[in-house]
This record gives sequence, C-alpha cells and structure tokens, in this order.
Amino acid sequence: MTEVLATIESASKNVPWNKERSSVQSRHFVPSTSGRSEQSSKSKVGSLFNVAIDSKLRGCDVVALKVDDIAPNGHAADRANVRQRKTGRPVKFELTESTRQAVDDYLKAGEYLFAGRRRPNCSLTTRQYARLLSNWLSSVGLAPHLFGTHSLRRTKATLIYRHTGNLRAVQHLLGHTKIESTVRYLGIEVDDALAIAEQVDI
Repeated sequence: MTEVLATIESASKNVPWNKERSSVQSRHFVPSTSGRSEQSSKSKVGSLFNVAIDSKLRGCDVVALKVDDIAPNGHAADRANVRQRKTGRPVKFELTESTRQAVDDYLKAGEYLFAGRRRPNCSLTTRQYARLLSNWLSSVGLAPHLFGTHSLRRTKATLIYRHTGNLRAVQHLLGHTKIESTVRYLGIEVDDALAIAEQVDI
C-alpha cells in the first residue's frame, strides 16, 4: 500500500464553507518511507486503500467497483475506466504495480471487488469503508476525526498537482466538469492557479 506518515498537511488553506459546523474537511495523506503503516497486501483493507488512492474515486464509487472493472481477465489491469455515480461521466485511472499486486493477492471470486463480510453477494457499504479506515487510522496513531475516505481520493491528486502544477490533468483525473471545482478541491488560491497557468507556453 502507498505508505503514509503522521506528517500531515491540511488539504485546504481557504476557510471552508462549513467552518461553523462540527465536521472537519478531510486532509490528505503524505507519503513516507517509514513503513510503520503498511497493510498486508493480501488483506481487504490493504487492497481497498491501494485502489482508493490510485483511482482517486469517491467512496461510493470505490465500494461499487466490480471485479470486471479492475481485473477483467482474472488479474488486475494496468488501467481502468469507471463511470462515476455522482456525475455520470467516465473517468480513467492507472493502477500502480504495488496496487495490482495487492489486488491480485486479495482477489476473490464474486461480482464485487470489495464484497461485504456478512453479505458476500453485495458490495461493501460506504459506512463499512469509513469504519475500516477509522480503525486503521487509530491503529497507526492518527486522529480519525481529521481524515476520511475522501482523504484517500485527495492524496494522489494533491501530490500530482504539487509535482506538476498541472490543474487540467488533475481535473481530468478527478472527473471534475469544471476547473474551478478542482481549484476549490485542492484548496489552492485562484491567483496561484492563474500564475501557474501563465507559465505554460502553448
């Protein structure tokens, strides 16, 4: 699994619209080589988190993934194409070698990639997904209230933006219809985004 460390940065510098409410905006994870948060590659949790980070999908789309979406030939493919529930638009994503290995090690017969424990013919629910993440966070000493399943979606997108400054690429990877949504999602200032865009000569 993509390793994470307790060195965490806020995913947004802006004041969130729900500041006065009790909810807290999910933060993204920062990669680490510490290895203390490794998940067994053969576990459901390890495979689930791997796929969530690589796919950059919303929680509802992660749990709805079917075996044929990721491993149509009995083993994980390099890339996948999934239609998002919220927007109805397809989004493509790559699966890293470690993720493919994790999926192959975990893969079980059935329709859904991540089936429920009590109902193997049904997918994992978003609540169960959130509970698995919360339990894992507690086990590695991170505060569950600071993170959520959206943290996994946000992590790779944030790192790609920081390494490349390419908002348009991140927009496509997240499946956003408007670039403004991506700017807000990454928590960057509009002026910063424009400054980056001005540096790109076409």
